[in-house]
Amino acid sequence: MFSGLNKFIKIILPKRLFYRALIIVAAPTILLQLIVTIVFYDSIWIKANKNITRSLVSQLKTIQDTYINNKDNLDFFTDSYKNNFNFEIDINKNPLPSTSGERKFSPMDRSLRRELKSAFGNNNYWFSTSKFKNAVEIKIKSENEIIQFLVPKEMISPSSVRLFVLWTTLPSIVLILIALVFLKNQTRPLVKLAKAAERFGKGEYVNDFRYSGAAEIRKAAYEFDRMAKRINRHLNQRSEMLSGISHDLRTPLTRLKLQLAMIDQKNISEKMSKDIDEMENMLNDYLQFAKTQTQEDTTEINLSDLLKRIKKNLNNNNLSLIELKDISIKGRLSALNRCFENIIQNGLTYGNKVNISMQQGSNIVTVNIEDDGPGIPEDQYKNVFKPFFRLDKSRNLNQSGVGLGLAIVEDIINSHGGNIQLGRSKIGGLQVKISLPF
Repeated sequence: MFSGLNKFIKIILPKRLFYRALIIVAAPTILLQLIVTIVFYDSIWIKANKNITRSLVSQLKTIQDTYINNKDNLDFFTDSYKNNFNFEIDINKNPLPSTSGERKFSPMDRSLRRELKSAFGNNNYWFSTSKFKNAVEIKIKSENEIIQFLVPKEMISPSSVRLFVLWTTLPSIVLILIALVFLKNQTRPLVKLAKAAERFGKGEYVNDFRYSGAAEIRKAAYEFDRMAKRINRHLNQRSEMLSGISHDLRTPLTRLKLQLAMIDQKNISEKMSKDIDEMENMLNDYLQFAKTQTQEDTTEINLSDLLKRIKKNLNNNNLSLIELKDISIKGRLSALNRCFENIIQNGLTYGNKVNISMQQGSNIVTVNIEDDGPGIPEDQYKNVFKPFFRLDKSRNLNQSGVGLGLAIVEDIINSHGGNIQLGRSKIGGLQVKISLPF
């Protein structure tokens, strides 16, 4: 039972902290307002309205009895009540109206009807509280005549009700508006922290982040800033170390090449040269992997222009751009260029044709790169993204390196907040589906 109630509350509650905090502040104020209004309405206003209505009906009953006992001084009678009680009295022989002038859901009408019914009986009265703006019309049946009264409306309804509602509602509205301003200021640092964490998760370097707000929020922001700097320092150290090792290994390899050129035994020289070339390719892969970890500023990138530029640089008629969308994302230009170029070159290497298309979602753009090559076995889809993994089948995307090609691609895509998936192409080869947020 309580589990279902908790789920229901979670569904109806707003998701954002600002609105939840607003409910915490506003709900007690509104609840107190309702309680005070109900208590006032029930114990004060209704009783006061009942008493003044009963007093008015008693006066009307007295006027009727006085008129029945003494009909000679009618002018003196009506003028006296007009001057002393602000009553308008008219005596006529018109019948009571057949249509009721009573409002069904009005407490004032309900109280007046109850008192008139008690004093004059059923079908002996008629009244309307809405016909005139500041007066109430009441008609009383007296023998063969109708006594018509126009009495001020304040004699039925207390005039302090509207003033009370104003003074209880207005401060509540002011308090809620003040709470809105303060809550907005308190949640703004949290929003900034969340955006900074999102940017850092996409691979951006957050250098302009300033922590503010309450002490707890400032502490969390300070620790996040320290953590981001430690991670960046670790990545830079790793990249510099890997780049340094790769550069240092190039010097002895160059000396070995020179020494091999001087060997007379050509068959041995050729075999050793192939091994050295393979080692150089490995070093190139290491250097390329190190470059993906280096710092690069985030800029606005038009994906359509980027793919067109890659096609122009490759200058290959077998590469077709289909259904491109004019979509811009925030990312690192060199890294994304290296990512798409790596996949496209693999497709052109192992297939005869590569098709590129784009699909636009609500906040995600998907780039489909398809070729007609031999493809990759489905059970190897996850393994090919592992560093240093090499396929031994007919298609090996990292044949010339050490197995870092797709690992670099996945690292770049994940650092931009996207994902990469492999599948079967519509033209018989491999499909690479890259999704990026924008």
